[in-house]
Formats: sequence, C-alpha cells, structure tokens
Amino acid sequence: HVQLVESGGGLVQPGGSLRLACAASGYTSGIQTMAWFRQTPGKEREGVAAVHMGGGSTYYADSVKGRFTISRDKAKIEVYLQMNSLKSEDTALYYCYAVISWNYHWGQGTQVTVS
Repeated sequence: HVQLVESGGGLVQPGGSLRLACAASGYTSGIQTMAWFRQTPGKEREGVAAVHMGGGSTYYADSVKGRFTISRDKAKIEVYLQMNSLKSEDTALYYCYAVISWNYHWGQGTQVTVS
C-alpha cells in the first residue's frame, strides 16, 4: 500500500508564491518518478512538473517554465513544488503522482487558488 500526502496549498494573490510538498509512505521501494498534476473543473488533468527520483532529471510544462521548480528529497521520499509569480490561471487542484515499480499512485490533491 502506498500513500501520497500533499500539503501547502492555499489562497495567494497574483504574483505571490506557494510551496507544495508531497510525502510518500508505505511500500515505496522501486520509486521511479514523482510529479505534480493539476486539474480545474471541466478540464483534463494536466502534468505540471516531474522529477526522476534517482537521477534528478526534471520536466516542466511550458506554462510553468521559469516560474515553478520541482525538487526532491530522496531520503525522505518527498517531492516539492515551488511556485513563484503565480497567475490566476494557476488556480487548480494540484495532485501528487508517483510511479513505483511501474504502478501509478495519486494523492488526494491540495487546492491552490490565485486571486
């Protein structure tokens, strides 16, 4: 059993910053990638950023490049998303995602509102 717990969401003004965190627990042996997705009502869930837990390579969606930074703590099995210069269009429910031994896992989500 794997559990992903997100934290750090909230309400922020445009131009502000937030830092999301996701902690993985349970059977995390073989963890490969952790990532952040986001979703707004009526739209598909979209990938925001990802990090390979081993080598540290990262991926960013074009819409967040230069504003968001994903990082990881291999020992704690945690991933973070530093979000700067937030815009109203960043408002969404943000989900943590992990690939562990080729199985996919999702967190419950944390709301980010930019207004």
